[in-house]
Amino acid sequence: MRHKLIVITGATGTGKTTVSSYLTKQYGVDRVMTHTTRPRRPGEVDGVDYYFETPASFAANHYIEHVTYAGYEYGSSRESLARSFAKADFASIVLDTAGAITYARELGDQIAVLYLTIEDPTILKQRLLARGDPEAMVQQRLASAEYKRDLQLPAALKPVATVIKNDDWPAACKQIDAFMAALRGGAMAD
Repeated sequence: MRHKLIVITGATGTGKTTVSSYLTKQYGVDRVMTHTTRPRRPGEVDGVDYYFETPASFAANHYIEHVTYAGYEYGSSRESLARSFAKADFASIVLDTAGAITYARELGDQIAVLYLTIEDPTILKQRLLARGDPEAMVQQRLASAEYKRDLQLPAALKPVATVIKNDDWPAACKQIDAFMAALRGGAMAD
């Protein structure tokens, strides 16, 4: 079986990490660990949630993509991708839409994209605050150009993306299950 990378993208607070965890628990999808220079949130663990880096250690990795988001560096390394594919046929990675476009360009038909969206944007702010981000950091994220960009599915991803509405978790799970059934069957979900 050929390896397939599931790229999970969308605006901050749409549930990308939750979807990644669901894919791991329900389907054994390995998560490609990404790197960041942002501070850890309460309860986050280095090497489990991210590789938390200093600016110097971040610069030492070999990236497929990297981006500055709300003043912090984020990136995914070629080494992390290879480690995931050594463990499983399916792997997932959480990226912003710019990173997802880079992956689509770099890896072509080796990826499948899940674009997460929420109908009610006020839910996004509530989710960010509930996960422990300080109010000032939440306001900075919601005002950022990157956040506004990620609220829309980019034209470059439309041909390869499955849109998942995540206002209601059980309904989102049904959509994800259909996506995985199609992916495992060798066909892409619409």
